[in-house]
Amino acid sequence: MIKEIEKILAGVIHPAYDKSVVELGLVEDIKVEGDMPSAKIKFKLVFPRPDALGASVKKNCEEAVQKAFPQAKVLVIELVRENKPKKKNINELSQKQLENVGKIIAIASGKGGVGKSTVSVNLAVTLAKMGYKVGLADADVYGPSIPKMTATEGDAPDVEFTYEDGYTDNGEAAAAAGINPATGIPNAGEHGKTVEELIVPIEKYGVKWMSIGYFAAPEQALIWRGPMACNALKQMILQVKWGDLDFLLLDLPPGTGDIHISLVHDIPLDGAIIVSTPQAVALADVEKGINMFRNKDINKPVYGLVENMAWFTPAELPNNRYYIFGKDGGKEMAAKYNVPLLGQIPLVQSIRECGDEGEPAAVAAGPVFDAFVEIAKQLN
Repeated sequence: MIKEIEKILAGVIHPAYDKSVVELGLVEDIKVEGDMPSAKIKFKLVFPRPDALGASVKKNCEEAVQKAFPQAKVLVIELVRENKPKKKNINELSQKQLENVGKIIAIASGKGGVGKSTVSVNLAVTLAKMGYKVGLADADVYGPSIPKMTATEGDAPDVEFTYEDGYTDNGEAAAAAGINPATGIPNAGEHGKTVEELIVPIEKYGVKWMSIGYFAAPEQALIWRGPMACNALKQMILQVKWGDLDFLLLDLPPGTGDIHISLVHDIPLDGAIIVSTPQAVALADVEKGINMFRNKDINKPVYGLVENMAWFTPAELPNNRYYIFGKDGGKEMAAKYNVPLLGQIPLVQSIRECGDEGEPAAVAAGPVFDAFVEIAKQLN
């Protein structure tokens, strides 16, 4: 019966649009109460805005149904439901900039000082040298080290502005339009109002880098409470023009706090890599890191464990290994939690020197690059 009524209303044309009320989606909630032929037929005509022809369209609908069912009582309710578009804040964060990113991998550690950022930077460079498109976001908002380790300190990322007509620039049109002094709101220039602002990452060594360190002086302490740090982190990931990437690595701060919880809820992580040294005090915190990602409310896979500073090899004795922090602690922990041991990175003086000089050790061919290649191969 309802289908029949719908079919009848499909023949009622709205004169302003030359389409039927059904095509325009104006008909809602058709009901038939009682038995035919003397049933009560009710439906709504819902207009998206006040319509000068609304009364006429309503009358035509009523007459069309009444003509088909002369003994029925027809009741048409006319409503206006204005669908006001939600004003989008140009700084409103979404996952749009991650749509063309292949895998998003967090690199985490239970405690600080285990070389997590060193592993992150060298892994990113290695993946780039292997031909992948790679980005790295420095999510350690309290201790950003990526600018130092890549010799990009003092570099300032560009900001790309997009306007209502689709035109993009680095803010010239917005600056030319100026600010309305009466309201404090930016004026609409020749390209319309600004609808989006994106941070353009720094590119070096074939990797796109982003860090809060690019927006603060090296000596500046970021004294932020949890919510402010979480918002800054999300901006460093979600408001960045990453483009097409095979891998986006996230260098997380140590621990299992607010930032980590916020990250896994707002960023579509594919998994995590845990970094540790072989010593017992570091491995105790590895367990917390693994258990955090395996928690039922987070439930992200752990790709495996990287044992950093696995042994010391002096440059003059390349075949010697000295297990300063203990031997095979990472291997045993990986076996305990049934995760792969992705690799063991030796404690080599050149890794520290290269990091301090801003040229990651993996840039050059050699044992460090080879070790990271083995790790990278296991991420596909």
